[in-house]
Amino acid sequence: MSSPSSNTATRTHNPVVTVVTAALTLFSMFFGAGNLIFPPMVGVQAGTNFWPAVLGFLAAGVLLPVLAIVAVAISGNNVRDLASRGGAWFGVAFSVLAYLAIGAFYALPRTGAVSMETAITPLTGWDSQLASGAFNLVFFLIALAFAWRPNSIIDILGRFLTPALVLLLSALIALALFNYDRVPAAPVEAYAESPMATGLFEGYNTMDAIAGLAFGIVVISSLKSKGFGSGGHMVRGTVITGLIAGVLLAAIYLGLAYMAQTMPNGQSYESGAFLLADSANMTMGTAGQAIFSLIVLLACLTTAVGLISATSEFFNYLVPRVAYHVWAVGFTALSILIAFRGLEAVLAVAVPFITFLYPPAITLIVLSIIQPLVASRMSFYWTYRLSLWTAVVWSALTVISDQGWGTGVLEPLLAWSPGQALDLGWAVPTACAAVIGVVLDALLKTGARRHERMEAYATQSSQAA
Repeated sequence: MSSPSSNTATRTHNPVVTVVTAALTLFSMFFGAGNLIFPPMVGVQAGTNFWPAVLGFLAAGVLLPVLAIVAVAISGNNVRDLASRGGAWFGVAFSVLAYLAIGAFYALPRTGAVSMETAITPLTGWDSQLASGAFNLVFFLIALAFAWRPNSIIDILGRFLTPALVLLLSALIALALFNYDRVPAAPVEAYAESPMATGLFEGYNTMDAIAGLAFGIVVISSLKSKGFGSGGHMVRGTVITGLIAGVLLAAIYLGLAYMAQTMPNGQSYESGAFLLADSANMTMGTAGQAIFSLIVLLACLTTAVGLISATSEFFNYLVPRVAYHVWAVGFTALSILIAFRGLEAVLAVAVPFITFLYPPAITLIVLSIIQPLVASRMSFYWTYRLSLWTAVVWSALTVISDQGWGTGVLEPLLAWSPGQALDLGWAVPTACAAVIGVVLDALLKTGARRHERMEAYATQSSQAA
């Protein structure tokens, strides 16, 4: 029987409005500074190879995050439920690393650092450590205030901040497209040789596939608070939310990449931030920089709110004795300290995290989408374990080699796999491990027993939540 509160929620919230608002919220949580800066550089550097490069970017920057949201909805309440298919230890370790990566150790402080260096400094000229510290303190306290009530995230972001962000972005793109001609140049070297793979790797850098796994907990929690029940109703609502957010992301990414090709000498820019700032000045005159700064601030603020909320909800779920608000304050304080060191210091930790976490994350997402399609015939047990641990080991060896440790031994060992130079070498050995796992599951029938245990675990977790 439903509780009175749940019945009230169902009666007082239109499910269509709730899903659309949740989708706008999810879009705003995904769309941070990196999502603003990467697409223009893909567009301008790809030149005449625009479409394969952009499709590669959209595959990693839109398709994977949407599939991540779907995978979490199918598996249970959060990324730990999903990752536990690789084993209990893997479920805890991977989910903790993922939330720290998109939280206080990288993506969260990046929102403050990027806001300061691409929105505040160009507009005001403030460039001191004192100014950086003061700005980050104010920025993250505002984000903390918005994230203080996690069930209100949909109302705060979806109804207010996101529409303002989308309106400003649409105006910037439309003014550039209607007032200036698109003149694509010859592609730069990487986009000339392998445009789709290069665009794919740029999509990696948004970290949104990992963020999608993390944001699933916010979407599910918010939909529950608006009257969505568990089971198929919740899964459908979450899937539709992800799809709408994905379409909006793809439209904005495409517009930014296309717009960048209207800029004279666009390939002379080293950063998408400077390219967009100049485009804003070119199309809107003296007010352009102020409008661009507002876009950056809104993009970073909405992402910061989502990251604080998602990370704190997860760690509260993992360690219930420590309250959500304690985690939120702690992660906010840590982000202020890291962001204070500046963008370069924050970005220095990005590449190892991305290189290590993305392969097992993508493997987990893909297998979780495939599993329901074959559930009537078999369930994955060894398929998950062999492929996930292959991805983990390959990622770890790649990171170790990239850091200069044992490079002489590791590089030849890893170089045989196609795409290793683009950090995609993990794909072939992981796929081979998955095939072996499927054969073992079909022969040993261990998958069925594992599936039953996972279903029971998911049911218990859902009831506890």
